[in-house]
Amino acid sequence: MYDKISYMEPLLPAGDSRLEDKAREVVARSATLGGHLHPISQQPIVELLRLINSYYSNLIEGHSTHPVDIERAMRHDYAADPAKRDLQLESLAHINCQRQIEERLRQEPDLNVSSPDFIRWMHKVFYDQLPDELRKVNDEKTGEPLEVTGGELRTKEVQVGRHIAPLASALPLFQERFAAFYRSGIHHGVTPVIAAAAAHHRLMWIHPFLDGNGRVTRLYTDACFWKLPLPGYGLWSVSRGLARRRADYMSALTQGDAPRRNDLDGRGNLSNEGLVKFCDFFLEICLDQINFMGGLLKLDALLDRIRGYVQLRGAKLAPQPLQGKSTLKPEAVYMLQEALLRGEVTRGDMIRVSGMAERTGRILLRQLLEEGLLVSDMPKGPVRLAFPTHVAGYLFPDLYPIQLG
Repeated sequence: MYDKISYMEPLLPAGDSRLEDKAREVVARSATLGGHLHPISQQPIVELLRLINSYYSNLIEGHSTHPVDIERAMRHDYAADPAKRDLQLESLAHINCQRQIEERLRQEPDLNVSSPDFIRWMHKVFYDQLPDELRKVNDEKTGEPLEVTGGELRTKEVQVGRHIAPLASALPLFQERFAAFYRSGIHHGVTPVIAAAAAHHRLMWIHPFLDGNGRVTRLYTDACFWKLPLPGYGLWSVSRGLARRRADYMSALTQGDAPRRNDLDGRGNLSNEGLVKFCDFFLEICLDQINFMGGLLKLDALLDRIRGYVQLRGAKLAPQPLQGKSTLKPEAVYMLQEALLRGEVTRGDMIRVSGMAERTGRILLRQLLEEGLLVSDMPKGPVRLAFPTHVAGYLFPDLYPIQLG
């Protein structure tokens, strides 16, 4: 049984320069994402990605709540089915937890996101928002129902697959070692990106909570990238990539759990080769998602998709998911594209850009605001672009599955 912190070594993979090359590529390509769009037009994408993060993180846990249903829950429109409603609340808990993490990072610039207090705080914020039914797990050996208390370390021994987690009594020691080694600012160059990948595995390995370890680890990884900071993060999602390759993700976690094989496999208790493979997989997922979003955020292509969406809304035989929605006039293209390019536009400028008469221009502008394609902070204030889920599936194809019906 693991009761000494040396059992968690190594904490960084060694001897593979390819990881540095990939980490360098992650930093460079992520930074380019921020240059595609006006900063104001980036924010609704960040908001949309919070929702998408929740969807895919739930999917990894075996829970499927479509982004459309998550958005409905954000408007307090809940399913009548109690089980579906609980999953909507789970998604809201994830989104709210992400927002609170970002706010803490803004308010506490010296915060160590690897500290035991912060990790327990994330767990508590998430679990305190869950309905009672989702705070229960069954003991793997006895089947006894157990209630998970937010922020409390487990007091029971656990085994996940073939991995036997550290003794519950030793958890504070492992968490302190984790906090000291992965502390923000002690690694330099591209090492912090590799360290974030390694820390993702080692936090899962510690398995500090009775339940919710995967969820908290993914939230922790988000916090690591925000803390670095990794430019462009928030415009792409790690969870989406991990969910889409869930079986490979679980396999890579298992490889990282492996004990050292021989004298050529590092000097720690755990396999250096296994940690290298996990970090390589994790960085590959990051690059895949950066490249995916980079393609979606190319300005010319996004402008074309806005044009195509408006054309679909004007077609007599619209695709099934759009049937029942009111027609959009072709001039909506000019308004939406102007908001994308300029970030924020006065209402008068919007009407002028459309080329429509004052009255008909105001009617179209009001329709775009009512549908949530444009938003404003004030009744007569400037407007900016938004990406509600009913349009996001068309403007950002394959970001998540379009819901039919």
